[in-house]
Amino acid sequence: MKDQSVEIAFDCLPLRSVGRLDIPLDASPDFRSRCERIKAAMEKHGTHNSYYLYNAHCIFQLTNDPNCGMLHFGFEGTLLTNAEDLCSLACDLDCCLEQDTCDWLSEPVVSWFCETVSTAVLIEFNRYISSGDLTRSKERAEQIAAGCDEAGGFLGMYL
Repeated sequence: MKDQSVEIAFDCLPLRSVGRLDIPLDASPDFRSRCERIKAAMEKHGTHNSYYLYNAHCIFQLTNDPNCGMLHFGFEGTLLTNAEDLCSLACDLDCCLEQDTCDWLSEPVVSWFCETVSTAVLIEFNRYISSGDLTRSKERAEQIAAGCDEAGGFLGMYL
């Protein structure tokens, strides 16, 4: 039996690490769309203490039966932290129900759970910060940017 009734997973892109905003001409439609969403997030929220979360999901298990009462939400968007990057403050997420095993589900409940995803993500991001994963993400992005700059190559949105 799982210990958690909420499972959250995401990839994290520190927006301050995006060096260039041009999108490769041969980018796939999905990649191009993600790049455009990242650019929009940067315009809306800036790059300081802003993190783009993608390839993300939040799963709520509402009963003790794994085949009944599961809500699987996909989400993507921006999370903002305080000036020291020690605490999540707010998030601006696009969230949608992707799968469920709740035959009693209604639209108001889905809307409420979409709001709950944002709260759950804020709490999980604080755990992410505490575990040191945020520091490692920023260091990895800085290493990639430095290596690419030294080689005179394209960094763009490939982080």
